[in-house]
Amino acid sequence: MKMKNSVRKRVFGLFLGVLMLTVSMLSLSTASQAQIGIGISVRIGPPALPVYAQPICPGPGYLWTPGYWSWNDAGGYYWVPGTWVVGPVGMLWTPGYWGFAGGLYGWHAGYWGPHVGFYGGINYGFGYGGVGFAGGEWRGGAFFYNRAVMNVDVTHITNVYNRTVVVNNVHTAFNGPGGIVARPTPQEEAYGREQHTAALASQTEHEHAASQNRALFASENHGRPAIAATDRPGQFSGRGVVAAREAGGDYHAPKMSPSEARASGGERGAREETRNEPDRNAGHNNNVERNNDRAMNRPANQEAKNEARNNEGRNNQARQNAKQNHQEKQNQKKAQKQQKAEQKRNDKEQR
Repeated sequence: MKMKNSVRKRVFGLFLGVLMLTVSMLSLSTASQAQIGIGISVRIGPPALPVYAQPICPGPGYLWTPGYWSWNDAGGYYWVPGTWVVGPVGMLWTPGYWGFAGGLYGWHAGYWGPHVGFYGGINYGFGYGGVGFAGGEWRGGAFFYNRAVMNVDVTHITNVYNRTVVVNNVHTAFNGPGGIVARPTPQEEAYGREQHTAALASQTEHEHAASQNRALFASENHGRPAIAATDRPGQFSGRGVVAAREAGGDYHAPKMSPSEARASGGERGAREETRNEPDRNAGHNNNVERNNDRAMNRPANQEAKNEARNNEGRNNQARQNAKQNHQEKQNQKKAQKQQKAEQKRNDKEQR
């Protein structure tokens, strides 16, 4: 009897250990997926994308990766210059983008894949007009450049073609309310599920080098960086450097420090405070700017009235949801009773 109890304890202990290990692995997997989805969350939006020319392609096999605003907890937003990189054969770059949701701006990292997926509808230019990529294509093991949008010297690169591309003038740098309102198409969602490769080492080093250059911070250049693009990663001086012609929109200094703007998980109060206040640094069109200004200048009593209306609407919705849930439960109970009664009748008939 004692031996049986001992065996049972060992089996139970082994089962408990396996269960705990499984839970731990699932937790790690979930965390990893979350980190891949959104890496940084802040309470103020990025400035508009600066206007700049593309440096000439250094040679065959180089692919263009557009510039973007990244974040530094000490200095805020800084510009990562667009650059040419030697890309993986057969792969295309899907740029990262800022998305506004729940009062916060979250960064969705870019990746390499066989197709270009969703990048927030952001117009990064040079073939990245917001949907897909029109700057070139792979034909076998060679990349062909669309000269309509790519700066290519045909004396050194002969794999070229010409295809007209519609270029828009929108320089908003984030997706969501107050910015670019776009959702992924079914095809883009399918592309997003394909096998992907993270940014190359040359890209991450390029971004790190940008974070060390004070001239690239928005607080210094006001949305018009002197180093807007380079012909090679990490090259911030010399003939291959291109300066921004102008800022993509009016720059407004943030009303909070970078440390205050940085958001962490569970900041429910911060999300509530900023849920309807996309930052005007985004450089979106004048109509959105005027709407934001009117909202900022609205009298306090009107704000209180609006908040009361919103609360009343939320309460009504909550009551309606509660009624629907109660009705659903009642329907489920009736269905279960009918099923039991039907089962009893069937049992009687079989007897």
